[in-house]
Amino acid sequence: METTQINYENEQNNLIIQPNEKPKNIFVWILLSLQHVFAMFGATVLVPFIIGLDPSIAILSSGIGTLVYIACTKGKVPIYLGSSFAFITATSIAFKAGGHGAVAAALIGVGLVYIVISIILRFTGMNWINRVIPPIVIGPMIMVIGLSLASGAVGNAGLAEGEFNITYAAIACFTLLITALTSIIGKGFFKIIPILVGILSGYVFSLILGVVDTSIFSNMTLFSIPNIQIPGITYSFDFTYVAMFLPIALVTIAEHIGEHSITSNICKKDFLKDPGLKNTLLGDGLASIIAGLIGGPANTTYGENNGVIAMTKVASVYVIGLAAIFAIVLAFINPVSLFIKSIPSPVMGGISIMLFGIIASNGVKIMIENRIDFTQSRNLVIAATMLVLGIGGATFAFSETFSLAGMSAAAVVGIILNLVLPKDKNYEDSIVEKEL
Repeated sequence: METTQINYENEQNNLIIQPNEKPKNIFVWILLSLQHVFAMFGATVLVPFIIGLDPSIAILSSGIGTLVYIACTKGKVPIYLGSSFAFITATSIAFKAGGHGAVAAALIGVGLVYIVISIILRFTGMNWINRVIPPIVIGPMIMVIGLSLASGAVGNAGLAEGEFNITYAAIACFTLLITALTSIIGKGFFKIIPILVGILSGYVFSLILGVVDTSIFSNMTLFSIPNIQIPGITYSFDFTYVAMFLPIALVTIAEHIGEHSITSNICKKDFLKDPGLKNTLLGDGLASIIAGLIGGPANTTYGENNGVIAMTKVASVYVIGLAAIFAIVLAFINPVSLFIKSIPSPVMGGISIMLFGIIASNGVKIMIENRIDFTQSRNLVIAATMLVLGIGGATFAFSETFSLAGMSAAAVVGIILNLVLPKDKNYEDSIVEKEL
């Protein structure tokens, strides 16, 4: 990933509302903010749904985390934070084995990695990051993140070997088709909320087939308090799984840089320079720590909301801030919480098939955009090793409490290989000969 800062000083953006501007009409302001809520909603609730965490807490922590991020970045960057897909597998393992205490401890570790790197960046600059986690490491790692989740998506869709369910399969395929068509041929507002459209369509189809458990709504109230976790009261910290999360944090930092580069390009302002990566990482790290403490998944910058900005030409931080407030309020609306809990697994399975595939495809995209040359044996070795270790679920158990497994193992091995393997001399000699 290119980390060279781009000079936008002489470039003009085509934004209707600049990052530091408020919408003049309050009604328009509300609609613009709700649009961001809808854009992040589907993916943000999908993550805790898969893991087994409370979706209402994920919505709540996304709103709180976004406000914290805005404060850390001095209200300069129009970024929304939502549930991270990168940590799904690690969080699932930690939650099943150690409950909220294990997840909270691990996310504190992730947040501290962000914070420590943000402190280092204040003294060293950011070019060294590209040496540690270049595109040849980032690409395969993102592919591993998507592909390692594939079996769960197929299982929820009723398509796993020996567990085929024709009703579930029909719902999953219908949901996937509607989501894909909305993304490809949808117009205007619908084009930026294909996940939400797919979930709602799949839900209606499930109602028709009698799959939805409607009894969950029998004692519905208008308001409810999310199942907020409190350290020392509802759980105790378990640091067993922290090491599994830390290598993944390096990859999500690279994604963080990429999302901010996209936002910078849209707004023609170098946000990696001002307010700086040191401040954006600080906000992201604190947001994940807060999410973990109250029982939610890790937070990350959301490409869906970048898409909303690019499409609407509205980059107001005030719009993002109000969207965060709306998310916090929604977390306390009982019908929203019950609706999420009542969504049948094949609906989420259909959505997951597409989303996890897109995640893996983004890994390929990163390598293509950065022109990774696979005629070099070095690049082949790094990518191949990472893919097999990550997807194969390789585990390096150093002790009863310290191990690296799956994605974490792939990330660490990829980083080490990148640092120790020499450049392909035969390839470099051939380039010289061609130039001569």
